Amino acid sequence: MKKYILYIAFLISCSLNAQEIYKRTLKLMGSRFDISVVANNAVEGNTYINLAVDEISRIEKLISSWDSNSQTSIIIKNAGIKPTKVSPELFELIKRSLALSILTDGAFDISYASMDNIWKFDGSLKSMPSKEAIKNSVSKVGYQNIILDKENLTVFLKLKGMKIGFGAIG
Repeated sequence: MKKYILYIAFLISCSLNAQEIYKRTLKLMGSRFDISVVANNAVEGNTYINLAVDEISRIEKLISSWDSNSQTSIIIKNAGIKPTKVSPELFELIKRSLALSILTDGAFDISYASMDNIWKFDGSLKSMPSKEAIKNSVSKVGYQNIILDKENLTVFLKLKGMKIGFGAIG
């Protein structure tokens, strides 16, 4: 009988410390995020979810081309004009992206974003872009035109109108 009482006491203590799953669905970085955490209570669960949202928002401030104040948007604004100082984290991301470009002989290329204005993936494209528009857009693609300065932590896009994007990394 003593064994059974200990077993029941153990089960009760486990259930008292049981954790639950807490979820939240949000739209961040232009995408749907389903965030799930395991926590002891709703307050703790919401705290963990808020920490995740804060981190996603922090990353968005670095890499989003939709946010005109992001470091990536500033790099794009300065394309063909001047180098842009960036955080060590963004510098490393771009450096790794360029390494992938070299490894894949350009099959992976963050400068693909230069073509974003001619292909409309939102359903608004009514006809094919002209050959001239395609040619102009493609002329700005090329990872070789992304210049990194490790000492100054700057990124320079050589060509005016050139863009970078990190959609393929996400």
